[in-house]
Amino acid sequence: MTKPISSRAMPGHLIRRLHQISTQLFAQRMAEAGHDLTPVQFAALDAIGRHPGIDQAGLADQIAKDRATIGAVVDRLERKGLVTRIVSARDKRARELTLSEEGQAMVAALMPVVAGLQRDILPGLDEDEYRQFVALAEKAQGGRGG
Repeated sequence: MTKPISSRAMPGHLIRRLHQISTQLFAQRMAEAGHDLTPVQFAALDAIGRHPGIDQAGLADQIAKDRATIGAVVDRLERKGLVTRIVSARDKRARELTLSEEGQAMVAALMPVVAGLQRDILPGLDEDEYRQFVALAEKAQGGRGG
């Protein structure tokens, strides 16, 4: 008879734990850099910077979040002066998003911080294992985007 797998060794538990570690490390590094920004807010800023004029539905698709969440995220970023939102000339129901000058400066300043913490999320892996992890994590998404 095979021994049942411990929940601590199940992919769902391991993914949840890695997410906790990632989120905690992100918050710590943002605080050290003097910024109050969540991982989702940073992902939104990065996506808007890469796709100026993107609408909220497109942004939701880019960062794999639901539209209600994205609306709240964009509201916060707009209040912080990092994003501008204008009515689309093509579709009056849509809002086009662009980074403000302050948003552009923040992304430029924080990109090295965020890039630098990526390797720190998985300290137990050597370089080859790290690359394998990233490749397997991308494959495991199974075309779910994000």
